[in-house]
Amino acid sequence: MTATIKRPTNVSLPQNLVLEAKSLDISLSKACERGLTEAIAEARSARWLAENKGAVEAWNQRVEAVGLPLARFRQF
Repeated sequence: MTATIKRPTNVSLPQNLVLEAKSLDISLSKACERGLTEAIAEARSARWLAENKGAVEAWNQRVEAVGLPLARFRQF
């Protein structure tokens, strides 16, 4: 198991969110980490889609024109 190196970072958050999180015993570090992890995943997905837009469109056009590969073997 590898240890994750944590880096101290300053983050500015709305005061009402910080106060409510503290009142609910929510770890700001863990909540920010979870949100940042989700934002990174969304950005990577959007980047991949943008970089591969041409290939996806070409594939969809091919499927429209000639159907799915191996479609004849489908049993549903």
